[in-house]
Amino acid sequence: MSVVQEKEKQNGHTEKKIVNDFSMTVATVNGSGSQTSNLTLQRALFRMGIPVSGKNLFPSNIQGLPTWYTIRISKDGYLARSETNQIVVAMNPSTINQDLASVEPGGAFYYADHLRFETDREDIAMYPIPAKKIAKDSDASPQLRDYVANMVYVGVLAQMLGIDMDKIKLALDFHFGGKEKPIALNMGIIQEAAKWAEENLEKQDPFYVEELNLTDGYIMTDGNTAGALGSIFGGVQFCSWYPITPASSLAEHLTEYLPELRDGLSPDGKNYVVVQSEDELAAIGMAVGAGWGGLRAMTSTSGPGISLMTEFVGLAYYSEIPVVIWDVQRVGPSTGMPTRTAQSDLTMVNFLGHGDTNHIILLPARADECFEFGWRSFDIAERVQTPVFVLSDLDLGMNNWMSKEFKYPNVDFDRGKVLWEKDVEEFQEKFGEKWGRYLDVDEDGIPYRTLPGNKAPGAGYFARGTGHDEYAAYTEDNVDWEVNMARLVKKFETVKEFTPRPELAGDGNAEIGIIAFGSTEPAVLEARDYLKKEGIETDFLRLRSLPLHGEVYDFINEKRTVYIVELNRDGQLFQILNINYPNVCGKMVSLPKHDGLPLTATWLTNAILEKERN
Repeated sequence: MSVVQEKEKQNGHTEKKIVNDFSMTVATVNGSGSQTSNLTLQRALFRMGIPVSGKNLFPSNIQGLPTWYTIRISKDGYLARSETNQIVVAMNPSTINQDLASVEPGGAFYYADHLRFETDREDIAMYPIPAKKIAKDSDASPQLRDYVANMVYVGVLAQMLGIDMDKIKLALDFHFGGKEKPIALNMGIIQEAAKWAEENLEKQDPFYVEELNLTDGYIMTDGNTAGALGSIFGGVQFCSWYPITPASSLAEHLTEYLPELRDGLSPDGKNYVVVQSEDELAAIGMAVGAGWGGLRAMTSTSGPGISLMTEFVGLAYYSEIPVVIWDVQRVGPSTGMPTRTAQSDLTMVNFLGHGDTNHIILLPARADECFEFGWRSFDIAERVQTPVFVLSDLDLGMNNWMSKEFKYPNVDFDRGKVLWEKDVEEFQEKFGEKWGRYLDVDEDGIPYRTLPGNKAPGAGYFARGTGHDEYAAYTEDNVDWEVNMARLVKKFETVKEFTPRPELAGDGNAEIGIIAFGSTEPAVLEARDYLKKEGIETDFLRLRSLPLHGEVYDFINEKRTVYIVELNRDGQLFQILNINYPNVCGKMVSLPKHDGLPLTATWLTNAILEKERN
């Protein structure tokens, strides 16, 4: 799959020009300010109309350890992580030998010229960068020189690759919010570095970028920002949270954007609350209380936080209180690797609670879907009167993605079956009996609820987590218990009318299928193209929610073999599918990957080819 496999080589270097089709990694030290430089490069390329993606591999300490940022440039629109590096920029003395070894033959190695290393590689182009000198000669204060030194490689790459300087300036303007002083300082260093490269470096590699027109209608954002904005457009009124990587920025973006988007619209001032609680247990308790009180309530966390939330989630499930819970997944078990990505909470969330429970799980794959599920999750939670989980992950949540523009919700809020004073009075006339909190008069498993403030006689009830009858009265009667639990099962069949259905890629006629969810989608789509070149046609069904819809069974039943692709060790989606569809489990093959990194098309292609050829 490597682009260098097609190159003609001479004396260790290539002659064929390769445009808009390579991957480059910048190796720096965590906390050195390189994120600004890397995002400047990515955004400039995006503004040139080139499909681009960025993956940040960073440690879980504050600063000092190695970090790598990989930018993939793909004229074909591939956004998944690439396993190979055609260009490496080395700024970290502790990893320079490792970084040098990672450059693919025929590639280019840029390195800070104060770093000391030995090499006998003659199959790559080598370019020194006077990062410290240019930073020292700039107008930057001594305190800022180590940070702005990263802008030197931005200028050198701009010159050597052909990145538009006007687009770089626009990227800086966006990053610094139009503040002239930091824009001028950083742009000055970039221009000086580009000038130095023009005068001192001879191009010896084949990699270039040129303007395309493939990003119209797209934006650049991350899933956590998108989820926060979607929640705001979904009418969020209450968010309680406790900091945890990689979910913290979702709640932080709520505090950033709510004042901007809400304060001027409310005649009474703020109509929302965002609370940083003392721990995850308090966060979910507050959110459940707010949901019972009639607010559109949410929290955000990751796997360890979900563990602490279990008891309140069970209460919300059984007392039927709407609340939205974002789980931005990371590697486990235990506290695991907080800054690595995974899809390892699926079975935990699916079965979360005490006794028999069911949960609605939304599975976004793109930033625009994080936005959509941000608002749609509230509608589903209130319509069904239950917790709704949105399972994102670190890759989707924290990395910058090229995303379709967000679509403003075109439907009114769905508050579900809420009764006010007049409704309670008319309930008996309409249904032939007085209102009861857990009465299933519509035979869809979903009862009617009242909210605090309803002054109608009999509108109040006790939201108990212990045994209760249809009128919310305490009971330990075995018949009442079984009737209530059976109704909840019926309710979770009804939910399929409201939850996002799976999405098919392909014509549906291939005998080989792939099922996956979430951030693995880009790698799956790319792998399908590679498999097709090998003579293997596939259909891809991307799950967007649980419980499973009927077309998932139909997809599996119609195929010879279905590969279940996911980012965890034990094949958690594979397990859930086997539990739900035991009569077709022999058609399913588990392909889990659990290294903490975003999935690559190369790995998936090879894994399927190995299975198909054996």
